[in-house]
Amino acid sequence: MLGVYARRAAVAFASAILAATSGLLTAPAAQAAMPTPVSAATARTYLSQLTVSAESSASGYSRDKFPHWITQSGACNTREVILKRDGTNVVQDSACAATSGSWYSPYDGATWTAASDVDIDHMVPLAEAWRSGASGWTTAQRQAFANDLTRPQLIAVTDNVNQSKSDQDPGEWLPSRAAYLCTYARAWVHVKHYYDLTIDTTEKSALQSVLNGC
Repeated sequence: MLGVYARRAAVAFASAILAATSGLLTAPAAQAAMPTPVSAATARTYLSQLTVSAESSASGYSRDKFPHWITQSGACNTREVILKRDGTNVVQDSACAATSGSWYSPYDGATWTAASDVDIDHMVPLAEAWRSGASGWTTAQRQAFANDLTRPQLIAVTDNVNQSKSDQDPGEWLPSRAAYLCTYARAWVHVKHYYDLTIDTTEKSALQSVLNGC
C-alpha cells in the first residue's frame, strides 16, 4: 500500500519544488470551490478497486499525528487558504485572518458571514484515515493528507455540521442536503483511492447506493 502512496508523494513533492523554483507558490491558486472530484462513473470504478477490510483499531490515534493547518504561503495557513477559496468576497487582514465575507455550506445549504461559524472539514476524517491505513504512514505523509489542497479533501462547511459528522464514514453519516450526496460520494472515493485507504463493507454499500443514483 505504501509503495503506491510513496510514488505519488514523490511526484507531488517534485512538482512542488518545480513550482517553487518557478515562482509559482507566491500565493495559492484562485479557485471557487474544492477541487472537482472524479466523475460518478470513475468513482464507481475506483470503489470497486478499493480493498474491503474491517477498520483497524483507533489505538494510538491522535490529531497531533496529522499536523494540520500548516503554513501554505506567506502568513496563510491551510485553513485560511480554504476560507479564501471557498468563500465569497473574503477580506483578509495582514495575518491572513478572514475579517469579512460569506461562506455557503454545501452539506446543509446554510450561508454564514462570520469565519468563526465555519469549519474546514476533512472529507475523509483523520481518525477514519488512521483506521483505514494511515496508522502505517510517516508523519510527513499524514501531514500531506491533512493539508491536501489538490484532492477534494478539504471544504468549508457549517461548524456544527462538521462536528456532527465527526470521524464517521458514509455508512454512518451523509450530508443532509440531498443535492450534494453525489459530489460527496465522488469526493470520498476519490480521496480514499488516491491514498490507497481501505473501506469497510457498510461504507462501501452506502457509497454504492449513492453513486448508483448519480
